[in-house]
Amino acid sequence: MTTYEQIMMQELRIWQRKMMRKPGFFNRLSKSMQDKINNLIPEKVHQVVTVVIKQMIRGVLFGAKWTTRDKKTLLTLGESDDVVEQKIKIYRTTAAAEGALTGAGGLWLGLADFPLLIAIKIKLLFEIAAIYGFSVNDYKERVYILYIFQLAFSSAKHRRNVFLEMINWDERSKSLPEDINQFEWRPFQQEYRDYIDLAKMAQLIPVIGAPVGAVVNYRLIRKLGYTAKMAYHMRWAEEQGLV
Repeated sequence: MTTYEQIMMQELRIWQRKMMRKPGFFNRLSKSMQDKINNLIPEKVHQVVTVVIKQMIRGVLFGAKWTTRDKKTLLTLGESDDVVEQKIKIYRTTAAAEGALTGAGGLWLGLADFPLLIAIKIKLLFEIAAIYGFSVNDYKERVYILYIFQLAFSSAKHRRNVFLEMINWDERSKSLPEDINQFEWRPFQQEYRDYIDLAKMAQLIPVIGAPVGAVVNYRLIRKLGYTAKMAYHMRWAEEQGLV
């Protein structure tokens, strides 16, 4: 391995331990409170939200693959990381601008931020997958993208379960169903909403909505980009027989 790859392997091991960490006291308390709130919401509302997010994600997933080109020239890990970091910076700026604009527009534009931000996030993940040499035209690679999405925006308990499903992905993906409708959409949407609800609520407040929207979106994209980077480093390490 090169010196850069050795450093990245050390960072990867630290990240993997973090993903495997069990929920702490405050995390469990926060999750318990959120679950109680969710139990108060009528089941029909949960079903409607699940269907809406499912169709929204599906539309972005199957639309983005036609606007994301597969990488033709194989790059080293370091070269790929450099390109990925540039992409993350671009998408962070875009998401921050979008958050500021919708946050300044009051309640209705603030609500529009939800689908717009999802589209930005999924498109970034498609770009990153292509940079690391994975074909986004492959259905199973698009499922992996959904796992990365969950890994970035879930409670510690759910995150740990998702991470375990991602280990040795090339082998695990062979048993995936071919129909994306069989994907577990309910926990996907609920974990995502629970994760961002508190952060995004302030975006709907007049005056402070714009700066809050910009900062929150910036941080969400930064976290998603780093999570994706580590997830594909794990794939790289597995291919090299290092984990």
